[in-house]
Amino acid sequence: MTDRILVQRIAVFAYHGLLEEEARLGQRFYVSLDCRLDLAPAGRSDDVAHTVSYADLTEIVTRIATQRRFALIEALAEAIAAEILARHTLVASVSVRVDKPSAPVPAVIEGVAIAITRHRAGYAS
Repeated sequence: MTDRILVQRIAVFAYHGLLEEEARLGQRFYVSLDCRLDLAPAGRSDDVAHTVSYADLTEIVTRIATQRRFALIEALAEAIAAEILARHTLVASVSVRVDKPSAPVPAVIEGVAIAITRHRAGYAS
């Protein structure tokens, strides 16, 4: 599948992390999505029913990131990917990247990030 919907750097303020301070103070996270699906039907029909709404994708990210708390951003990404695949049957695979610019590490960094890719059963990479 070569067609993709990209939603980049959805900003959320949330309370994820292992440390007590992260749970108490919170911090900004950025979530990016790369959904692979066949966009030809939407391109031919100009009908949103043949694609996935960007607004719905951002709602999933925002809701999961702000209404649940995760110790690991890996778990946050997994929850987002699982819900996108469950709710949007047109999506063959989804990559989720979570950036944590204020990660509490003993070094000067621009941030840390993780990225995962999950496939719908029956689809290869």
